[in-house]
Formats: sequence, structure tokens, C-alpha cells
Amino acid sequence: MAKKGASSKESKDSELSDKLLENMVKLQKVHTDLAERFDKLAKEISSLLALFETAAKNMSKSTTTKISEDDKTFLDKIDKLIEQNKTIAKGLMLMEGKIRKDIYNPEPAGNPTEEIRNEEALPMPLQPPIYNPPIRSNRPLPKF
Repeated sequence: MAKKGASSKESKDSELSDKLLENMVKLQKVHTDLAERFDKLAKEISSLLALFETAAKNMSKSTTTKISEDDKTFLDKIDKLIEQNKTIAKGLMLMEGKIRKDIYNPEPAGNPTEEIRNEEALPMPLQPPIYNPPIRSNRPLPKF
């Protein structure tokens, strides 16, 4: 009986070593495949870098920093538009401030000295006007 148990143990060991050997061979195949792919990738990256270098050299040779007359006139027009927009924005801000002052801080009609006193006083906090919508009909509200 001892021999039967020993032979089964040996057969299990040989099966295990065969499986290990088979797995090692498969692992080596995977490693060689990965190594080949990395070599191919490195070659492609180096060729891509060479392409970028040649493109950069060609661009540096052919590119000029001269601005054409059309470009200058176009840029001048854009600058004028920007200045006009700034002027319009300032005007709108001044108009808005005056309208806001007229709405929220109305000037009293009467003695000009009162106007001077009002200008010297601290500005009142801005509060929006109270809105009271007109009632259109006397019908009851719908029930939900």
C-alpha cells in the first residue's frame, strides 16, 4: 500500500511539473511577443519623431514673419472697433447710472440749495421699485 500512495504522489508531482513547464513555455512566448511589439513601437515612434523634425525644419525655412497689407488693414479695423465698443460701453454705463439715480433717488423740485444738500448726503441704498401688477378681472382662480 505504501507503494501505491508513493506512485500516486509521484504522478501528481510529474503532472504538476508538466503543467509548470507548459505554463513557463507559454509565458516565454508571451514575453517574446511583447518584446517584438515594443521594438516595433519604438521604431514607429522614432520615425514619427523624424517626421516632426523634418516638418519643423521645413516650417522654419518657409515661414515668414511679414504681415501683408490686407492683414494690417484688417487689424487696424479691429482695433477701431474695439475702441468704439469701449466708448459705447462707457456711454451705456453713464446712462444706466443716471437712469438708476433718477428712478431710485428722485431730485426734489424746488430750491436749488436742497439739490446741493441732497448731493452732499450719503447715497441711499438702492432698492428696486415695488411692482403692483394690475388686476385684470374679478374671476376666481382655478381649483386644482
